[in-house]
Amino acid sequence: MVLGRIAEGMTDGVEGMGQSISGVFFEPVIRLGVTGLSRAGKTVFITALVANLLDRGRMPGLLAASEGRITAAYLQPQPDDTVPRFDYERHLAMISGADPRWPEGTRAVSQLRLSLRVRPSGLLGGLRGALTVHLDIVDYPGEWLLDLGLLDKSYDDWAAERLALMEARPEASNYLDLANAADGAGRLDEPVAQDLAQSYVATLSAMEAAGHMDASPGRFLLPGDLAGSPALTFAPLPAGPAPRGSLRREFERRYEAYKSRVVRPFFRDHFAQIDRQIVLVDVLGALGNGPQAVAELERVMGDLLSAFRPGQTSWLWRLLSGRRVGKLLFAATKADHLHHSQHAVLAGITQGLLRAASDRAEFAGADVAAMSIAALRTTTEDRIDHDGAPLDVVRGRLADGGDAAFHPGALPDDPNAILGPARDGAVDWPGDGYQSAEFSPSAMSLKPGVGPPHIRLDRALEFLIGDWL
Repeated sequence: MVLGRIAEGMTDGVEGMGQSISGVFFEPVIRLGVTGLSRAGKTVFITALVANLLDRGRMPGLLAASEGRITAAYLQPQPDDTVPRFDYERHLAMISGADPRWPEGTRAVSQLRLSLRVRPSGLLGGLRGALTVHLDIVDYPGEWLLDLGLLDKSYDDWAAERLALMEARPEASNYLDLANAADGAGRLDEPVAQDLAQSYVATLSAMEAAGHMDASPGRFLLPGDLAGSPALTFAPLPAGPAPRGSLRREFERRYEAYKSRVVRPFFRDHFAQIDRQIVLVDVLGALGNGPQAVAELERVMGDLLSAFRPGQTSWLWRLLSGRRVGKLLFAATKADHLHHSQHAVLAGITQGLLRAASDRAEFAGADVAAMSIAALRTTTEDRIDHDGAPLDVVRGRLADGGDAAFHPGALPDDPNAILGPARDGAVDWPGDGYQSAEFSPSAMSLKPGVGPPHIRLDRALEFLIGDWL
């Protein structure tokens, strides 16, 4: 049995090296990770990205496309038999149909392979013909990425951190009462454990509905086929003794099982294989929820960044070892909710939110950037008269079918005017504050060879994979 496992491991290693050699020397494979917290727009981003690579009429910022060096693009069968295929066709039909609507959000890992036939540029282009570059797009919830931070925390540390955080949130009052009344040192009673876990999940859901972004563990809100399993049936309890067979000891055991059987396999099988990464961030939504939401977003995005293994990857490193994220893009989504005159300001605020954490990544060798984008443009720009003065606005379709003009507020040129109050614990913004809006996709009529309208999707892709093309 032991020899069999060793032989199997050697076979897997040889196959893995063969795949690496193929990717390095023959048909390169780029694994692009797409993540972000709920409602950041991951599903729409991937759908619009694929549609605009298949029909590249709106992609002048992607140099290989504008120079005519991408001669063909086509979808391939899903390369990983154990990962669900991203349902591109259904999502595209939802946003481009006669009654366009937003598709459902990311609930689990999915993947799609798009292959590009590319003519090399420069001297290499004259020496050989077109080559095939495979783009494997890996979609996964940002909440799962936050779980990687649990690998360095004990149950006691995690529980103390979560309970302290919930003390300041009214949505958690019922769970805190239940946890404080529980006898952690008493004999495990499974119905009591179930009640605590269910109450904790309900609290996480209520906090998410209130705009909080730090659900932990992330799988509790997106359990998939693990729903009801012991690995997802635990909750934070106050510090205290944990004798053998007690409720607290069992919660600690299940917490460790969650790390070893859920978090580590995700890291090994998916996250650790990423070459390039985009993190989608709903900065405008946080601005609309106030300074405390912006402060929480800064902390959460720092936690997300700390999970990556940044650094440039040489072909030898890829061949002999593994991948590292060489380029990392933080994209503030919903730029179409702003007049173009404020797009640079939105990107500056995003960069400010990530400054300390991104500096660490750049120091390690990764190329980190911030950008404001809209994967699917849903608005048009307009100028109206407001209190006797012109005001730049955007117009879009609301969920009820009506049309609305929207202006979020005058975003400051200096990001510190946002970050200062957030870091100082302010409750409200000075002045009139900022607003967020929810627009629905509008009906579109696309010409042959032209993908859905967007804002800077081409530039985002040029940053992420342009060097590979």
